[in-house]
Amino acid sequence: MSFTAFSKDFTANMFTSVENQFITKYLPQANGDAVRVYLYGLYLCSCKVETDAESLAKLLKLPYSRLLEIFDFWEECDLVHVLSRAPLMVEYLPVNAAVGKPKPLRPEKYAEFNRELLRRLSKIGKDLKPYEIQRILEFLENNPMEQQAFLLVTEYCIKKDGEKVTANHILNKAKKLCEGHKFTYEQVELDLADYNKHEKTLAKIFSLLGIYRKPQEADYEFLEGWLARGMEAAAIVSCAEALKKGTLVSLDLLLSELDEKGLRTKAEAEEYLARRQVRTDVVYKVARKLGVKVQNPRAYIETYAEKWLERGYDEESLLLLAGQAFKLGYGFEELDGLLDGLYRRGVVDGAGVKDYCAVREKQLRLLHQVQSACGVMKKTGSALDMVATWQSWNFSDAMILEAAKKSAGAAAPLSYMNKLLSEWKRTGVTVPSEIPERPAPTPAKQDYRSEAAIAADMRADRERYYALLRQKALDGAEAVRAKAEKDPAFKSAERDVKKTEIELAKAEVFSPSTVPAIMEKLEAHKKARSEALARMNITEEDLLPKFRCTKCSDTGFLPSGKACDCYPG
Repeated sequence: MSFTAFSKDFTANMFTSVENQFITKYLPQANGDAVRVYLYGLYLCSCKVETDAESLAKLLKLPYSRLLEIFDFWEECDLVHVLSRAPLMVEYLPVNAAVGKPKPLRPEKYAEFNRELLRRLSKIGKDLKPYEIQRILEFLENNPMEQQAFLLVTEYCIKKDGEKVTANHILNKAKKLCEGHKFTYEQVELDLADYNKHEKTLAKIFSLLGIYRKPQEADYEFLEGWLARGMEAAAIVSCAEALKKGTLVSLDLLLSELDEKGLRTKAEAEEYLARRQVRTDVVYKVARKLGVKVQNPRAYIETYAEKWLERGYDEESLLLLAGQAFKLGYGFEELDGLLDGLYRRGVVDGAGVKDYCAVREKQLRLLHQVQSACGVMKKTGSALDMVATWQSWNFSDAMILEAAKKSAGAAAPLSYMNKLLSEWKRTGVTVPSEIPERPAPTPAKQDYRSEAAIAADMRADRERYYALLRQKALDGAEAVRAKAEKDPAFKSAERDVKKTEIELAKAEVFSPSTVPAIMEKLEAHKKARSEALARMNITEEDLLPKFRCTKCSDTGFLPSGKACDCYPG
């Protein structure tokens, strides 16, 4: 029987398996003899041959006392457990086992390191508290980073932060380097040289975006992420210049847009940005003409502007058509439908659009006269199309206005006009003098208010209708929430959710590496909140307003700015 044996937690295999944590965490700080003993002992765990400690020492050409010292060292590392010393019996433990007791740090091991660390910090008038020094020494004890490499990290952080440097910043930087398997002085020096190389690029980006602070660690992570995608540094600078003012988050959104399209060089970026600027200008100018507010132009560019410009419509033509569309209460969607119709008819060039707008303007003026003659009537695209149809029947403006006068007082003036003109077309009546006498239309209820007053009253009725609907939905949600907040468990979980969401928003900008942990914590709080609600037979949806119309959320207006069709009036 061998003097070494597996613990219950250790899985036997047909080959000797060495855990990665042993290689990354323990191997760098062990000498060659210690590694040879550990690996051969690990191999013997899976062998059926009987081997004692003296035989192993002879095989590895080591004094027996040295073998005992080595196993004592691995026991300190919590990798083995010495069951007895005479005879020597050793039990191997998994690398991730945490069975050992915390071991005191040996001051003499870090005496020179402490002096050098404090000397560098004293240059900027910075003192570390005893517990901060303890944390640094514990980091060095538990990680394979060389002491000189850690001092180099300290020097880098001092250069970046000056007297504001903290032990947390130094440790976080060192941890990230260890995660990237950068342990030696040479490896750390090379990694930090990359930061210094990108310092000028980041400073230029900050200047272009109007950011007036020193770059932080998280800022370099943004730059590294962009470069890792294959973006040229010059392309990143061009994007920052195009934004003129903003944050690294807004720059990241723009660079993601370029990355999605496979554009990564400076030339590709500048060409795309020039096109994008033209389309952005078109979107904003068209929006102003339509009276629509646009927050983020990207969706409008991709849905509308790109298509319009690719079809050959220039900015002047689009603004002319937008001006016409505004008079009919159109938004982007309706304007797009109008442009689709013109495109199918081959009306694309500037002259064709001007001719179309001139004809449409005359029809609008005629429609306005019709409104004045026959009373209140909505000025819509369908009403304008009816005017165009009547003109296509070869009726003059005078005949159309005569029909409007005879329709005054009718319950549906436009429909009555259409019947009159249809009859005149059938009977060949082409001039006002040939119009036959006919009974007056059934009068609608007389309204002595002005058109502006009627429009104002209709708008007030509409606003009141939606205000009542919205308030009812909000009151319902508020009543449910008030009931839920009487439960201490829900109230505590709700407070934790809000606090963690704020923490997550900050982490996404300043410390992206902590986001997964915060997300996990947020999910736990949300689960606690859901469980508290379930005990009261309340769902998460019950806490939200239940609007009658899901399209406009009982506001009366769609996100595009167009009036919603859910109004019953």
